[in-house]
Order: sequence, then C-alpha cells, then structure tokens
Amino acid sequence: MASVSESNSPTRRAFLGATALTAASYNRVLGANDKIGVGFIGFGLIGKQHVTDFKKFDDVELAGMCDVYKPRLEEGLQYMGNPRAKGFSDFRKMLDDKDIQAVVVATPDHWHALLTIMACAAGKDVYVEKPMTVFNDEGKWMVQAARKYNRIVVVGTQRRHGKGVGEAKKVIESGSLGKVHSVRMASYRNIYPGFGKTKVEDPPSNFDYDMWQGPAPKRPYQAHRGLYHFRWFWDYSGGQMTNLGAHMIDQILWIMNVKGPTQVQCGGGRFALEDDGETPDTQDAVWTFPGFTMTMAIREANAMRGDPATRGQLYQGTKGNLVLSGAYEVIPEMKIDPVNDIPRFMGHPIGGPVYTDVKPEPWIQPSKGGVTSDARYGTGGEDTMAMNERNWIDCIRSRKRPLCEVEDGHRVAVTCNLANMSMRLGRAIHWDPEKDAVVGDKEAAAMCFRPYRAPWDGVLRSIVKV
Repeated sequence: MASVSESNSPTRRAFLGATALTAASYNRVLGANDKIGVGFIGFGLIGKQHVTDFKKFDDVELAGMCDVYKPRLEEGLQYMGNPRAKGFSDFRKMLDDKDIQAVVVATPDHWHALLTIMACAAGKDVYVEKPMTVFNDEGKWMVQAARKYNRIVVVGTQRRHGKGVGEAKKVIESGSLGKVHSVRMASYRNIYPGFGKTKVEDPPSNFDYDMWQGPAPKRPYQAHRGLYHFRWFWDYSGGQMTNLGAHMIDQILWIMNVKGPTQVQCGGGRFALEDDGETPDTQDAVWTFPGFTMTMAIREANAMRGDPATRGQLYQGTKGNLVLSGAYEVIPEMKIDPVNDIPRFMGHPIGGPVYTDVKPEPWIQPSKGGVTSDARYGTGGEDTMAMNERNWIDCIRSRKRPLCEVEDGHRVAVTCNLANMSMRLGRAIHWDPEKDAVVGDKEAAAMCFRPYRAPWDGVLRSIVKV
C-alpha cells in the first residue's frame, strides 16, 4: 500500500541551487533502473489524464502523488498502480524526495507559477499545465527560475506537436497564402443558465482549503471555489481566455513567428450566466501584431455554429485562407480585376471606372493535410498531450530545449492576460513584446503584478528576484 506523508509548516523548506547537469551525468543520477521518477501534484481532470499517459512510458516510474483533497489523493495513488508510490498532502515533502526527479503540476492555475519555481529550486524538472500564469510577472519569475537552476520546464500547450500544425506553419511561411493579415478564432458553447450558486460554508474536513488557496487572497469557502469550478474566479484563473484561448494562441504565435502583440483591445463581461462565477461569458478581443490582427470571440451562452472561426484558427491571406484544427485546409481566394468588384447599379457616368471581361480564377490550389481533431479541446486526432509528455521525458534525458518550453508558455500567457486586463480596464493596452512591458499606462503596468499571500510571498522572494 502506498504511504502518505504530511507536513503543516509552510516555511519549512530552505531551497538550495540545483547543480547543472549534462545528459550523461543526469542519467547517472537516475540509478540502476534508469527510470525517471515522476511525481504528480494535483489529481483532477487533467491530472488523471497525465497519470494515464505516463503509465504507458516504460522509462518512467510513477513515484508520487500529491493532492490537498484526501479522497483524490487516495484515488490517485490507487490509480497509479505502483505499490512503491508515495502519497503527499504537502507538495514540499514531495520536492524533498530524492526518488522523484521530475514533477507534473496539474493544479488550479494560481498555483502553477510558484509550484514550478519551487520545484526548479528543488532540482526537479517540471511539466506545468497551461495557462502558465494568472498575471504577467509570474512568467518572468518562472523563466528566471528555470534558467537559474538549469531545469527542463515544459508547458501543457501541446497542440503545436500535431503533424498538421507543423505543415500549416510551412504553408504560411512559404508565402503561398500571400500576405496573411488576419487570424480569427472562436470558442462557442451554451451552458445557460450556468453552474448555479454555492453558499459560504466551512470547507470539508478532508479538504485543506487554506493550502488550496496558497498564494491567492484568502476567501471564505464556497464549493465553486475549489474542485474544478475555480476557473470562473479571478483569484485563480482567467476564464476561457486563458483556458481554451491559450491552446489556440500558442499555435498562432508559433506559426506566425511573433513574440507578442503591440496592442490589445478587449470587451465583454459576465452578461448571461446566472451563477456565482466572475470571469466573462461573453468576450471579444483584438490583438494587433506587426502586419496582422488576431481576433477571438468567446461565447458561453450561445453555441451558434455558423462562424467559420469555430472550425479552428482561420488564417486569412491575400491569395488564400487556411483553417487549422489538427487537420488543415487551404481555401483559395479568387484573383479578379479590382475594377469589376466596384458596385454597378445603373453604371458609371463618363470618366468613371471601366469594367473588363477578366474572369475570376483561383490564386492558388486548394489542399489539405494533418489529422482532424476537435477545434476546442484538441481531442479525436493525434494524442498531442502524450507527444508533449514524451518530449519532456526525452529532453530531461538529453537536456535539450523542448518544443513547448517555459518561455513559449510565458508569451502565450501574456497574450491571454493582456486581453483580460484590457477588458477589466475598459481600454486598449499597448505592449512592447521585446521589453515584455506595458507602454504608457501605469494602471495597466501595475496589473502585471499581484502580491502573494504570506508566507508564500517570502518563499517566492527567497528563490527569484521579484
């Protein structure tokens, strides 16, 4: 039977710098069985999927499970199927364990940054779920920790591993679509009237709610401020913009080869759902990049299927369009004489435009490729999550840069967070992607930082420069 270790002291651990390792020296650390000991922090919807995937890897030892909800900790240990696995109600005990070389962070979003930073300082490589951060400065700290302690940090924006995504990137880079000037995406569903309201009450005795809140502000317990529904509260997440938006935005930044936007304008709110959530159920964002715009529409109370952007990312060029959702499809634009597209009505008087007999013809040929998957969740096609996990394990051994690296995750999270910031401020935000900073707006710049709740603020400052 797997054991459970506990610790109640939040400031117990003193962190030491991890030694930089070559691939050869790292493999010597692994020991005789040459398996990487992986610990899992969080056994929720995605955490369970991670355990399922890593059970298939012969070179991985499922070594530990941590959760602050005791029933999930017990279920997770049983599901791992390893009698040697250790259980932890306090992740710091897991980070102390020398049998664990790497950790998977699948907690609510507000814990992603600090857990990654603390794991890096403890000498662990990290797979952290998306969205990587809830405010922009967290990403800077995560990159800083990864570099300081020479850790392999992978972010769960796995869809760029898909064959069709790589092929679509080559199509766009080839210039065959002409000048790509617009990228559109949308996420629609109808869950009206919502998930209902939960009352303020005492947390369950088997749920460590104070540890669950961690660095976030201390709030009275409600059932929705806990398992799964945390995503609809600003303290813990950024709603669907940082949830589903992160997956699509990651692919767009990679395909278009950009670090971030120069301006963001976003409107919306919680207009329709009748529940206790805070994040928007209706949201429209426009990001401006050098040479193109990117737009996203989010609807939680209307699932209208007519918008072509719900099929996936829609890349619009002067000579053609590309729709990407695992599989991709190139749809040609028609080459015309521009004069012939001027309205005719009764015809132009003398001296006006003169129409021609030029017939429309496609600029390019249609084409398709890749493997079809669900536009929102990425399921049903290739198992890109397993690809990302495998890439992480391989890079732990080789010490090479993974495809979905911490710096990539930071840029994606910034793009998402800026949209939410713009919506909450009610104005456009100007951003310098090279300096990683807000331009000319002190109030927006201040929103890039949130203080952590004690004692976690002290832990953070003991590891990275804030």
